[in-house]
Amino acid sequence: MLDNIFLKEVLRHSFNIPVQVTYANGNVEKYGDGEPVVKIIFHRNFGPKDLLSNASLALGEAYMNKEIEIEGSIEALIESAYESAGSFMNDSKLAHFVEKHAHTEKKSMEDVQSHYDIGNDFYKLWLDRTMTYSCAYFKHSDDSLEKAQLNKVHHILNKLQPKPGKTLLDIGCGWGTLMFCACKEYGLEVSGITLSEEQYEFVKKRIRVEGLEDKAHVYLEDYRELKHEPFDYITSVGMFEHVGKENLGQYFQVVSDYLKDDGVALIHGITRQQGGASNAWIDKYIFPGGYVPGLCENIQHIIDAGMQVADLEMLRRHYQKTLEIWDENFRKELPEVKKIEDERFIRMWDLYLQACAASFASGNIDVVQYLISKGASGKNLPWTREYMYK
Repeated sequence: MLDNIFLKEVLRHSFNIPVQVTYANGNVEKYGDGEPVVKIIFHRNFGPKDLLSNASLALGEAYMNKEIEIEGSIEALIESAYESAGSFMNDSKLAHFVEKHAHTEKKSMEDVQSHYDIGNDFYKLWLDRTMTYSCAYFKHSDDSLEKAQLNKVHHILNKLQPKPGKTLLDIGCGWGTLMFCACKEYGLEVSGITLSEEQYEFVKKRIRVEGLEDKAHVYLEDYRELKHEPFDYITSVGMFEHVGKENLGQYFQVVSDYLKDDGVALIHGITRQQGGASNAWIDKYIFPGGYVPGLCENIQHIIDAGMQVADLEMLRRHYQKTLEIWDENFRKELPEVKKIEDERFIRMWDLYLQACAASFASGNIDVVQYLISKGASGKNLPWTREYMYK
Protein backbone atom coordinates (compact mmCIF):
# COMPACT_ATOMS: atom_id res chain seq x y z
CA MET A 1 0.00 0.00 0.00
CA LEU A 2 2.80 2.41 0.92
CA ASP A 3 4.51 1.54 -2.36
CA ASN A 4 1.45 2.59 -4.34
CA ILE A 5 1.18 5.86 -2.40
CA PHE A 6 4.82 6.65 -3.12
CA LEU A 7 4.56 5.74 -6.82
CA LYS A 8 1.36 7.78 -7.20
CA GLU A 9 3.09 10.78 -5.69
CA VAL A 10 6.04 10.36 -8.07
CA LEU A 11 3.79 10.12 -11.14
CA ARG A 12 1.26 12.76 -10.15
CA HIS A 13 3.40 15.64 -11.47
CA SER A 14 5.48 13.78 -14.03
CA PHE A 15 3.63 14.36 -17.31
CA ASN A 16 2.27 17.26 -19.35
CA ILE A 17 0.05 15.00 -21.47
CA PRO A 18 -2.97 13.00 -20.25
CA VAL A 19 -1.78 9.61 -18.99
CA GLN A 20 -3.67 6.64 -17.51
CA VAL A 21 -1.87 4.49 -14.98
CA THR A 22 -3.00 1.05 -13.81
CA TYR A 23 -1.22 0.09 -10.60
CA ALA A 24 -0.29 -3.43 -9.54
CA ASN A 25 -3.31 -3.65 -7.19
CA GLY A 26 -5.69 -2.89 -10.09
CA ASN A 27 -6.39 0.74 -9.19
CA VAL A 28 -6.59 3.06 -12.19
CA GLU A 29 -5.64 6.74 -12.06
CA LYS A 30 -5.80 9.38 -14.78
CA TYR A 31 -3.39 12.30 -14.78
CA GLY A 32 -4.07 15.36 -16.94
CA ASP A 33 -7.16 16.52 -18.77
CA GLY A 34 -8.69 14.72 -21.74
CA GLU A 35 -8.46 11.23 -23.13
CA PRO A 36 -5.24 9.44 -22.18
CA VAL A 37 -2.57 9.64 -24.86
CA VAL A 38 -0.51 6.89 -23.22
CA LYS A 39 -1.45 4.11 -20.81
CA ILE A 40 0.99 2.62 -18.29
CA ILE A 41 0.33 -0.75 -16.63
CA PHE A 42 2.39 -1.78 -13.59
CA HIS A 43 2.58 -5.50 -12.83
CA ARG A 44 4.41 -5.02 -9.55
CA ASN A 45 4.78 -2.35 -6.90
CA PHE A 46 7.63 0.17 -6.95
CA GLY A 47 8.58 1.70 -3.63
CA PRO A 48 11.08 4.27 -2.42
CA LYS A 49 13.90 1.71 -2.42
CA ASP A 50 13.42 1.00 -6.16
CA LEU A 51 13.16 4.58 -7.31
CA LEU A 52 15.48 6.39 -4.91
CA SER A 53 18.38 4.08 -5.78
CA ASN A 54 18.08 4.99 -9.48
CA ALA A 55 14.73 5.65 -11.11
CA SER A 56 15.80 5.36 -14.76
CA LEU A 57 17.58 2.05 -14.12
CA ALA A 58 14.73 0.56 -12.10
CA LEU A 59 12.01 1.54 -14.56
CA GLY A 60 14.09 0.64 -17.63
CA GLU A 61 14.80 -2.84 -16.32
CA ALA A 62 11.16 -3.26 -15.34
CA TYR A 63 10.07 -2.48 -18.88
CA MET A 64 12.60 -4.95 -20.29
CA ASN A 65 11.26 -7.62 -17.89
CA LYS A 66 7.59 -6.91 -18.78
CA GLU A 67 6.89 -5.66 -15.25
CA ILE A 68 5.72 -2.47 -16.94
CA GLU A 69 3.67 -2.31 -20.13
CA ILE A 70 3.14 0.88 -22.15
CA GLU A 71 0.27 1.35 -24.57
CA GLY A 72 0.98 4.25 -26.91
CA SER A 73 4.17 6.09 -27.74
CA ILE A 74 7.11 5.56 -25.37
CA GLU A 75 8.77 8.56 -27.00
CA ALA A 76 5.80 10.84 -26.25
CA LEU A 77 5.67 9.59 -22.65
CA ILE A 78 9.37 10.19 -21.95
CA GLU A 79 9.40 13.53 -23.76
CA SER A 80 6.50 14.59 -21.55
CA ALA A 81 8.40 13.51 -18.45
CA TYR A 82 11.47 15.53 -19.45
CA GLU A 83 9.35 18.61 -20.16
CA SER A 84 7.41 18.53 -16.87
CA ALA A 85 9.11 20.63 -14.23
CA GLY A 86 7.75 18.44 -11.41
CA SER A 87 8.74 15.15 -13.07
CA PHE A 88 10.93 12.54 -11.42
CA MET A 89 13.18 12.94 -14.50
CA ASN A 90 14.06 16.41 -13.20
CA ASP A 91 14.12 15.58 -9.48
CA SER A 92 17.65 15.51 -8.10
CA LYS A 93 16.56 12.96 -5.49
CA LEU A 94 15.44 10.51 -8.18
CA ALA A 95 17.61 11.39 -11.18
CA HIS A 96 20.93 9.75 -10.36
CA PHE A 97 23.80 9.68 -12.80
CA VAL A 98 26.61 7.23 -13.18
CA GLU A 99 29.77 7.52 -11.16
CA LYS A 100 33.18 7.91 -12.76
CA HIS A 101 34.27 4.96 -14.92
CA ALA A 102 37.63 3.51 -15.80
CA HIS A 103 38.41 4.16 -19.46
CA THR A 104 41.62 2.23 -19.90
CA GLU A 105 42.40 1.20 -23.46
CA LYS A 106 41.37 -2.39 -22.69
CA LYS A 107 38.09 -1.29 -21.06
CA SER A 108 37.33 1.16 -23.88
CA MET A 109 37.73 -1.63 -26.44
CA GLU A 110 35.44 -3.92 -24.41
CA ASP A 111 32.83 -1.17 -24.09
CA VAL A 112 32.86 -0.30 -27.79
CA GLN A 113 32.75 -3.94 -28.90
CA SER A 114 29.87 -4.71 -26.52
CA HIS A 115 27.71 -2.29 -28.53
CA TYR A 116 29.05 -2.15 -32.07
CA ASP A 117 29.96 -5.82 -32.36
CA ILE A 118 26.41 -7.03 -31.74
CA GLY A 119 26.79 -7.92 -35.41
CA ASN A 120 26.80 -6.19 -38.79
CA ASP A 121 23.77 -8.28 -39.77
CA PHE A 122 21.76 -6.77 -36.91
CA TYR A 123 22.62 -3.18 -37.84
CA LYS A 124 21.99 -3.82 -41.55
CA LEU A 125 18.36 -4.62 -40.71
CA TRP A 126 17.44 -1.10 -39.62
CA LEU A 127 20.21 1.30 -40.68
CA ASP A 128 20.24 2.57 -44.25
CA ARG A 129 22.52 1.29 -47.00
CA THR A 130 25.35 3.63 -45.97
CA MET A 131 25.57 1.80 -42.61
CA THR A 132 25.79 5.16 -40.86
CA TYR A 133 25.03 5.02 -37.12
CA SER A 134 24.94 8.69 -36.16
CA CYS A 135 22.74 11.75 -36.61
CA ALA A 136 21.57 12.34 -40.19
CA TYR A 137 21.13 15.79 -41.74
CA PHE A 138 17.72 16.48 -43.31
CA LYS A 139 18.12 19.28 -45.84
CA HIS A 140 14.48 18.70 -46.83
CA SER A 141 11.66 17.27 -44.74
CA ASP A 142 11.06 14.46 -47.23
CA ASP A 143 14.69 13.30 -47.47
CA SER A 144 15.06 9.55 -47.09
CA LEU A 145 17.31 8.35 -44.29
CA GLU A 146 19.99 7.33 -46.79
CA LYS A 147 19.86 10.74 -48.47
CA ALA A 148 20.02 12.49 -45.08
CA GLN A 149 23.03 10.43 -44.02
CA LEU A 150 24.85 11.33 -47.22
CA ASN A 151 23.82 14.96 -46.66
CA LYS A 152 25.50 14.74 -43.24
CA VAL A 153 28.75 13.37 -44.64
CA HIS A 154 28.91 16.08 -47.30
CA HIS A 155 27.94 18.76 -44.77
CA ILE A 156 30.86 17.71 -42.56
CA LEU A 157 33.37 17.51 -45.39
CA ASN A 158 32.21 20.79 -46.95
CA LYS A 159 32.78 22.56 -43.64
CA LEU A 160 36.45 21.56 -43.80
CA GLN A 161 36.86 23.20 -47.23
CA PRO A 162 39.15 20.28 -48.18
CA LYS A 163 41.72 20.42 -50.98
CA PRO A 164 42.41 17.33 -53.15
CA GLY A 165 45.59 15.49 -52.29
CA LYS A 166 45.47 16.46 -48.61
CA THR A 167 45.16 13.96 -45.75
CA LEU A 168 42.23 13.23 -43.44
CA LEU A 169 41.96 11.18 -40.25
CA ASP A 170 38.55 9.89 -39.13
CA ILE A 171 38.60 9.04 -35.40
CA GLY A 172 35.92 6.41 -34.78
CA CYS A 173 35.34 5.70 -38.47
CA GLY A 174 32.39 3.31 -38.06
CA TRP A 175 31.64 1.41 -41.27
CA GLY A 176 33.65 3.91 -43.29
CA THR A 177 31.03 5.96 -45.15
CA LEU A 178 32.70 9.30 -44.46
CA MET A 179 36.15 7.90 -45.27
CA PHE A 180 35.10 6.55 -48.66
CA CYS A 181 33.22 9.73 -49.57
CA ALA A 182 36.25 11.87 -48.64
CA CYS A 183 38.54 9.63 -50.68
CA LYS A 184 36.41 9.12 -53.79
CA GLU A 185 34.57 12.44 -54.06
CA TYR A 186 36.99 14.93 -52.47
CA GLY A 187 40.30 13.38 -53.54
CA LEU A 188 41.70 13.00 -50.03
CA GLU A 189 44.04 10.35 -48.68
CA VAL A 190 42.12 8.97 -45.72
CA SER A 191 42.85 7.00 -42.57
CA GLY A 192 40.26 5.69 -40.15
CA ILE A 193 40.55 4.18 -36.69
CA THR A 194 38.02 2.07 -34.79
CA LEU A 195 37.93 -0.25 -31.79
CA SER A 196 35.21 -2.42 -33.32
CA GLU A 197 36.57 -5.57 -34.92
CA GLU A 198 33.44 -5.98 -37.05
CA GLN A 199 33.71 -2.43 -38.39
CA TYR A 200 37.44 -2.82 -38.96
CA GLU A 201 36.99 -5.99 -41.02
CA PHE A 202 34.09 -4.45 -42.95
CA VAL A 203 36.10 -1.33 -43.92
CA LYS A 204 39.28 -3.29 -44.69
CA LYS A 205 37.36 -5.57 -47.05
CA ARG A 206 35.69 -2.64 -48.81
CA ILE A 207 39.05 -0.89 -49.31
CA ARG A 208 40.37 -4.04 -50.97
CA VAL A 209 37.24 -4.62 -53.09
CA GLU A 210 37.25 -1.04 -54.36
CA GLY A 211 40.99 -1.04 -55.05
CA LEU A 212 41.73 1.91 -52.76
CA GLU A 213 44.71 0.45 -50.86
CA ASP A 214 46.96 3.38 -51.84
CA LYS A 215 44.44 6.05 -50.77
CA ALA A 216 42.47 4.60 -47.84
CA HIS A 217 43.69 2.94 -44.66
CA VAL A 218 41.93 1.58 -41.57
CA TYR A 219 43.41 0.64 -38.21
CA LEU A 220 42.05 -1.27 -35.22
CA GLU A 221 43.53 1.29 -32.88
CA ASP A 222 42.78 3.37 -29.79
CA TYR A 223 42.93 7.13 -30.36
CA ARG A 224 45.48 7.30 -27.53
CA GLU A 225 47.85 5.02 -29.45
CA LEU A 226 48.07 7.02 -32.67
CA LYS A 227 51.54 7.00 -34.17
CA HIS A 228 50.91 8.75 -37.48
CA GLU A 229 52.12 11.97 -39.03
CA PRO A 230 49.82 14.96 -38.47
CA PHE A 231 46.87 15.33 -40.86
CA ASP A 232 45.45 18.30 -42.76
CA TYR A 233 41.93 17.46 -41.60
CA ILE A 234 40.40 15.44 -38.79
CA THR A 235 36.82 14.27 -38.43
CA SER A 236 35.26 12.43 -35.52
CA VAL A 237 31.55 11.59 -35.46
CA GLY A 238 29.79 10.18 -32.39
CA MET A 239 33.10 9.38 -30.71
CA PHE A 240 33.74 11.63 -27.71
CA GLU A 241 30.64 10.30 -25.93
CA HIS A 242 32.65 7.08 -25.40
CA VAL A 243 35.90 8.46 -24.00
CA GLY A 244 34.66 9.33 -20.48
CA LYS A 245 34.63 12.61 -18.61
CA GLU A 246 38.15 12.11 -17.29
CA ASN A 247 39.58 11.58 -20.79
CA LEU A 248 37.90 14.40 -22.70
CA GLY A 249 40.88 16.71 -22.27
CA GLN A 250 43.21 14.03 -23.62
CA TYR A 251 40.87 13.32 -26.54
CA PHE A 252 40.87 16.94 -27.69
CA GLN A 253 44.63 17.14 -27.11
CA VAL A 254 45.06 14.15 -29.45
CA VAL A 255 42.98 16.00 -32.07
CA SER A 256 45.29 18.99 -31.65
CA ASP A 257 48.50 16.92 -31.71
CA TYR A 258 47.53 15.15 -34.94
CA LEU A 259 46.25 18.25 -36.72
CA LYS A 260 48.76 20.19 -38.79
CA ASP A 261 49.25 23.87 -38.07
CA ASP A 262 46.33 25.74 -39.63
CA GLY A 263 44.59 22.38 -40.05
CA VAL A 264 40.82 22.05 -39.56
CA ALA A 265 38.78 19.49 -37.62
CA LEU A 266 35.06 18.79 -37.52
CA ILE A 267 34.00 17.06 -34.31
CA HIS A 268 30.36 15.91 -34.19
CA GLY A 269 28.83 14.47 -31.05
CA ILE A 270 26.05 14.37 -28.48
CA THR A 271 26.34 17.27 -26.06
CA ARG A 272 24.23 18.65 -23.19
CA GLN A 273 23.78 22.40 -23.13
CA GLN A 274 22.86 22.05 -19.43
CA GLY A 275 26.13 20.33 -18.49
CA GLY A 276 27.54 16.81 -18.71
CA ALA A 277 25.72 13.71 -17.47
CA SER A 278 25.34 9.95 -17.81
CA ASN A 279 22.28 7.72 -17.57
CA ALA A 280 22.50 4.56 -15.47
CA TRP A 281 20.20 2.42 -17.65
CA ILE A 282 21.96 3.37 -20.91
CA ASP A 283 25.33 2.87 -19.20
CA LYS A 284 24.43 -0.65 -18.08
CA TYR A 285 22.63 -1.93 -21.17
CA ILE A 286 23.49 0.18 -24.22
CA PHE A 287 26.72 2.21 -24.05
CA PRO A 288 28.91 1.03 -21.15
CA GLY A 289 31.11 3.85 -19.93
CA GLY A 290 29.20 6.49 -21.90
CA TYR A 291 29.25 10.13 -20.83
CA VAL A 292 27.55 13.03 -22.61
CA PRO A 293 29.71 16.13 -22.04
CA GLY A 294 28.45 19.65 -21.51
CA LEU A 295 28.82 22.32 -24.18
CA CYS A 296 30.99 24.58 -22.04
CA GLU A 297 33.04 21.58 -20.95
CA ASN A 298 33.93 20.68 -24.52
CA ILE A 299 34.74 24.24 -25.54
CA GLN A 300 37.10 24.62 -22.58
CA HIS A 301 38.92 21.41 -23.57
CA ILE A 302 39.24 22.68 -27.15
CA ILE A 303 40.77 25.93 -25.94
CA ASP A 304 43.05 24.15 -23.46
CA ALA A 305 44.35 21.97 -26.31
CA GLY A 306 45.51 25.04 -28.20
CA MET A 307 42.71 25.10 -30.77
CA GLN A 308 39.97 27.58 -31.54
CA VAL A 309 36.29 27.18 -32.38
CA ALA A 310 35.49 28.47 -35.85
CA ASP A 311 31.81 27.47 -35.90
CA LEU A 312 29.15 25.65 -33.87
CA GLU A 313 25.96 24.09 -35.20
CA MET A 314 23.22 22.37 -33.20
CA LEU A 315 21.41 19.48 -34.90
CA ARG A 316 19.11 18.28 -32.10
CA ARG A 317 15.94 17.97 -34.20
CA HIS A 318 17.85 16.10 -36.90
CA TYR A 319 18.86 13.40 -34.40
CA GLN A 320 15.30 13.13 -33.09
CA LYS A 321 14.08 12.41 -36.63
CA THR A 322 16.97 10.00 -37.29
CA LEU A 323 16.08 7.97 -34.19
CA GLU A 324 12.40 7.93 -35.07
CA ILE A 325 13.20 6.49 -38.50
CA TRP A 326 15.59 3.94 -36.97
CA ASP A 327 12.87 2.80 -34.57
CA GLU A 328 10.33 2.58 -37.38
CA ASN A 329 12.79 0.49 -39.40
CA PHE A 330 13.57 -1.67 -36.36
CA ARG A 331 9.89 -2.40 -35.79
CA LYS A 332 9.35 -3.28 -39.45
CA GLU A 333 12.17 -5.80 -39.22
CA LEU A 334 10.99 -7.47 -35.99
CA PRO A 335 10.37 -10.85 -37.68
CA GLU A 336 14.06 -10.90 -38.70
CA VAL A 337 15.29 -9.42 -35.40
CA LYS A 338 13.45 -12.18 -33.51
CA LYS A 339 15.56 -14.74 -35.34
CA ILE A 340 18.74 -13.40 -33.73
CA GLU A 341 17.62 -11.68 -30.49
CA ASP A 342 15.22 -12.51 -27.63
CA GLU A 343 12.21 -10.52 -26.49
CA ARG A 344 14.05 -8.84 -23.60
CA PHE A 345 16.69 -7.48 -26.01
CA ILE A 346 13.98 -6.30 -28.41
CA ARG A 347 12.14 -4.39 -25.67
CA MET A 348 15.46 -2.92 -24.52
CA TRP A 349 16.42 -1.72 -28.01
CA ASP A 350 13.00 -0.27 -28.75
CA LEU A 351 13.08 1.59 -25.42
CA TYR A 352 16.60 2.86 -26.17
CA LEU A 353 15.68 4.28 -29.59
CA GLN A 354 12.46 5.91 -28.40
CA ALA A 355 13.92 7.24 -25.16
CA CYS A 356 16.82 8.86 -27.02
CA ALA A 357 14.41 10.43 -29.53
CA ALA A 358 12.43 11.84 -26.59
CA SER A 359 15.58 13.17 -24.97
CA PHE A 360 16.50 15.10 -28.12
CA ALA A 361 12.89 16.25 -28.65
CA SER A 362 12.74 17.74 -25.15
CA GLY A 363 16.16 19.42 -25.35
CA ASN A 364 17.59 17.25 -22.60
CA ILE A 365 20.45 16.45 -24.97
CA ASP A 366 21.67 17.99 -28.21
CA VAL A 367 24.07 17.08 -30.97
CA VAL A 368 26.69 19.65 -31.90
CA GLN A 369 29.14 20.05 -34.75
CA TYR A 370 32.32 21.81 -33.60
CA LEU A 371 34.38 23.26 -36.46
CA ILE A 372 37.84 23.70 -34.97
CA SER A 373 41.06 25.19 -36.27
CA LYS A 374 44.66 24.65 -35.22
CA GLY A 375 45.87 28.20 -35.07
CA ALA A 376 44.12 31.54 -35.47
CA SER A 377 40.44 30.73 -35.85
CA GLY A 378 39.75 29.55 -39.36
CA LYS A 379 42.64 31.25 -41.18
CA ASN A 380 42.14 28.93 -44.14
CA LEU A 381 38.35 29.05 -44.04
CA PRO A 382 36.05 31.45 -45.96
CA TRP A 383 34.83 34.54 -44.15
CA THR A 384 31.16 33.55 -44.11
CA ARG A 385 29.17 30.34 -43.68
CA GLU A 386 27.80 30.45 -47.21
CA TYR A 387 30.34 27.94 -48.54
CA MET A 388 29.04 25.22 -46.20
CA TYR A 389 25.69 25.06 -47.95
CA LYS A 390 26.70 25.01 -51.62
